[in-house]
Formats: sequence, C-alpha cells, structure tokens
Amino acid sequence: MTLYNYYRSSASYRVRIILNYKNITYKYVPIHLLDSGGEHRSDEYKKINNFQQVPSLLHDKNIITQSMAIAQYLEDVQPEPGLIPHCHLDKSYVLQICEIINSGIQPLQNLSLLQKIKKDFNAEKEITKWCQFWIKKGLTSLEGQLKTKSGKFALGDTVSLADTFIVPQIYASLRYSVNIDDFPCIKKIEDNTKNIKAFADAHPDKQIDCPK
Repeated sequence: MTLYNYYRSSASYRVRIILNYKNITYKYVPIHLLDSGGEHRSDEYKKINNFQQVPSLLHDKNIITQSMAIAQYLEDVQPEPGLIPHCHLDKSYVLQICEIINSGIQPLQNLSLLQKIKKDFNAEKEITKWCQFWIKKGLTSLEGQLKTKSGKFALGDTVSLADTFIVPQIYASLRYSVNIDDFPCIKKIEDNTKNIKAFADAHPDKQIDCPK
C-alpha cells in the first residue's frame, strides 16, 4: 500500500493510526499542502485524486480517497484487529463519533477553507476565533456522546475507529489553543492512547515531512 498524505492533516493522521494499528506496512509519500503553492494542486497529484485532497491510498493499482472510505476499506481487507464493532448499537455509536469530527468539526478548520476565507474576506485576524468556535462546539457535542459509553477509550476499554478520529482532532484543537482539559472524556482518551505504539508512531511530529 502507498499512502499519499501530509504530516499535519487530520484525515491523514487518522489513516496512519489505522494502518499502524492493523500492522499494515505501507509506503509514505508526502504531499505538502503549502510548498510550491500546494503539491496537492499539481497536475500529477490530480491524476491520483481529482478532488486534490489528502489522504489517498493506493492498493493493487486502485486508489481510495476520503478517510472514512479508506478506514472502511482497511477494515474489510484486514479485519483483525477490528476497529468497527459488530454490535449494531455500538457500531452506530462509533460511526456517529467519527462523523461528528469528520463532518461537523474538521471541514470547518480545513486548510483550503481557511485560505479561502483569508483571501476573499480579508479575515486573517479572525481565523483563530472561527476555528475555536467550531472546534469547541463540536467537542462539546462529542463530550456529551462520550459520557454515555466511554471508558479508557471512546467505546469502553477497547480501541475503536472513534479513537483514531478523536486523537487527530485533539492535535488540531491544540494548534488553535483549545483547552482539552475542559473536556474530561476526550482528555482521558488522549492520555490512554499516548503509549499505544500505533498512535504514537502516527503522530505528526514523527513523520518524514515534519519540519525538524
């Protein structure tokens, strides 16, 4: 497998955790979202992902894009260790948490969106306030959901797909100076995943394209 990704991308971070957790060896291809006007905008990368986003996963000459689709694909081709529970209610709970982040928080802090706001509305000074508002709103909802079923992790004491989405969102939240201590269930998940190798190795600071 080949993963086209950017070290600081939340969506890329999720996929790295999943690949690591499932012990899948992959080739890391960095796609810098700022250098050269954004390498994801190049004609070469557009042939890989015509939406010009990261991550993209190449496997057996097939390209899968969008982190949720990649997560499901990896679950299908490498079922163990599983990240999506079989119980219908637990599965819906895990996917709900993923979507709070994937649809409700991350798009509103997405680099391309922020660049567009800065360019068209000359609102650079307000960007941090914008991100903090939507992140806090999303994390408040997420915290409420986690109170119902979380233990050490989002679903009891077992790592699930929800945790692979929560941890990258914590990283992004801290970049915008959102205090995770205000969300005890989320903070607990952060603390309990720090020493899991799959999560630690996927951290942006450990990637080959992270500035040293």
